[in-house]
Amino acid sequence: MATASKFNVDLNSVFANAQQQFRGLNTNEPGQWPLLPKLATFVAIAAVVVLLGWFLVLTDKHDELEAERAREPGLRADYRAKLAQAVNLEELRKQKIQVQEYVTQLEKQLPGKAEMDALLSDINQAGLGRGLQFELFRPGQVAVRDYYAELPISIKVTGRYHDIGAFAADIANLSRIVTLHDLQIAPVQNGGGALAMDALTRTYRYLDQSEIDAQRAAQAAAKKGAKP
Repeated sequence: MATASKFNVDLNSVFANAQQQFRGLNTNEPGQWPLLPKLATFVAIAAVVVLLGWFLVLTDKHDELEAERAREPGLRADYRAKLAQAVNLEELRKQKIQVQEYVTQLEKQLPGKAEMDALLSDINQAGLGRGLQFELFRPGQVAVRDYYAELPISIKVTGRYHDIGAFAADIANLSRIVTLHDLQIAPVQNGGGALAMDALTRTYRYLDQSEIDAQRAAQAAAKKGAKP
């Protein structure tokens, strides 16, 4: 019992001493404070700094971290797609070369504006070479598309059945693209078995740069005029 009483007296003395250190503190001279108030003040200031740092700095960084985490699935998917492309890069390059060669081959089948007269002459010569007579050869109005122009030509030829068929085949085998539309074949009166073929021939050519520029300008003007 004596030991417990002594412990109680010592503990009360410690609390009393601590309270005594916090009394009469001069706020203008904190360096003169006792040890316990200095330690308490240091812990309080450290806690305030940590809290301010959390709210002013770490909160923003936490939001940035969450945003980056949200981006992660998309970045992973993008990485997988690019990895697949990288693995198949050589094959894709070969396909690109093949497509370019195919486009070049198709481009050669479309004449330029300066070559249209030669193409019209080829069509005429194809008919004459089969012994056909041209009753009509009338170019129509040029229809301008996005990257090419289309020239319709109304034709009427007379001749034997097999010669007309051979003429149609010759048209299809021209180096340039020429198509036949709306074919009508009828016998010629008093023609001794000759036939007459009416058809619409369409030829195509590339637009030159000035025509492309004019078309784009017209489209831009039309879009601008359509805006409310």
